[in-house]
Amino acid sequence: MATATSTHISSLKKREEIAEGTMAFYFAKPRDFQFRAGQSIDLTLVNPPQTDAEGNTRAFSIASAPFDADLMIATRMRDTAFKRVLRSASPGMAVKMEGPSGSFTLHKNSSNAAVFLAGGIGITPFLSIIRQATRENLLHQFYLFYSNRRPEDAAFLDVLQEAARQNSKFHLIATMTETERSHRSWTGETGFIDQNMLRRYLPSTQGPIYYIAGPPAMVAAMRQMLVEAGVDEDDIRTEEFSGY
Repeated sequence: MATATSTHISSLKKREEIAEGTMAFYFAKPRDFQFRAGQSIDLTLVNPPQTDAEGNTRAFSIASAPFDADLMIATRMRDTAFKRVLRSASPGMAVKMEGPSGSFTLHKNSSNAAVFLAGGIGITPFLSIIRQATRENLLHQFYLFYSNRRPEDAAFLDVLQEAARQNSKFHLIATMTETERSHRSWTGETGFIDQNMLRRYLPSTQGPIYYIAGPPAMVAAMRQMLVEAGVDEDDIRTEEFSGY
């Protein structure tokens, strides 16, 4: 297993828009690079044509699964030099990777359900975990509560819906908070993830291990909501996505 101090050189293979304002970038997987689903990398642009005060390095959860041939990350496209370079990069652009790092990985005991609470691009570590678990036929029950403003903003929603069809242990609960601004029809849940929504889908709020990933304010609100629902803080794991 590679450690957080491992440095690799890789290159961009392709990029694609996966939701409004959100892009996925696929990089060649270095031959000796191994990671656990849910881990992250530090990605550094090598001699970029432009830079700014935010620098040339960003941390990204790895959105691809360990069994995939490429390494894929996904990000909201803000107007920073780093993201402008990524957006316009040609296949073959060299990047430096450090990692993998992080312990935002699935717990071992399959008798405890895994409950994932994701906001926006916080979906990336969960996509990796769910696809790998499906591949390995893990015995955990998985519940993913995935909140976005509109269906247009929901990255990987179609992939997750397909995973739910393939894996009877994976329960996808997608919810939209601003459907009135959407051009698409939506028949799923609406509103923010709250205790009532959890109780409608979970056999019990006690017992699962909870994982929260998203913007810092969302992570803090979800943690507080779980604690108020009586969830033990030792059963809550978090990953903040700040700045995108």
